[in-house]
Amino acid sequence: MNLTPFSSAFQKSWLPSLAVVLLCACSIAPDRVATVAAASAWGDDFADLRNAGEGRALLQIDAAASVLNVHVFRAGRAAKLGHNHVLNAPKLKGFVSLPAGDLDLASAGFELALRLDELQLDAPEARAALGAGWASTLSPEMIAATRANMLGEKGLQADAYPLLRLRSLALKGAYPKLAALVEVELHGRRQQQWLALHASLEGGSLRARGAMVLRQSDYGLTPFSVAGGLLAVQDELLIEFDLLAKPQQSGR
Repeated sequence: MNLTPFSSAFQKSWLPSLAVVLLCACSIAPDRVATVAAASAWGDDFADLRNAGEGRALLQIDAAASVLNVHVFRAGRAAKLGHNHVLNAPKLKGFVSLPAGDLDLASAGFELALRLDELQLDAPEARAALGAGWASTLSPEMIAATRANMLGEKGLQADAYPLLRLRSLALKGAYPKLAALVEVELHGRRQQQWLALHASLEGGSLRARGAMVLRQSDYGLTPFSVAGGLLAVQDELLIEFDLLAKPQQSGR
């Protein structure tokens, strides 16, 4: 973070720790340590969708043609000294199961997953595309330190909880305007919420765009704060996505 306006004494005291601040940096709630298991009942191979039965179209997320960004925001009384951040998921995985031959959504479903340790943090082109709120320049060393802090023992604990996963529980509406009830799994907890989708079917492929907000505290995480809230991060994480799913080849 840019700490130039601080006094030199304050910089000596806080610069080593503040340089690795990420808006996702947080600590696990103590009362959840013994009760949350790292393992999930969801199959990593998306078995439920893959085995949905005959007469269905199975589409696979095309990671190269899809975008999923996580926006994290500075807060606190000295927020102007901090940075907003953006993370993207270049190796997003997922499947969509659709009833073949009609547009009935009752039995449709989808699942998405990404590995936290594969997230890319503050790519220059991603920051540049977001405008003034992300205009500050971050050194490679600061980005690397921030990312390590985010994923480490005092952050998301990616070694124990490596995946962020989302699956649909219900789909409502009609193309192109859909409402999806989804279950999100993060850091050993699951929460349900609705999200709005703009989805279209073209040539057997599905394009879906939308956004959602995750609150860190809903998943047993305490948003980062230092010096009595002088520098802090917002609880809310904004996730935006533009996904393309293509027909899954038989036998794969």
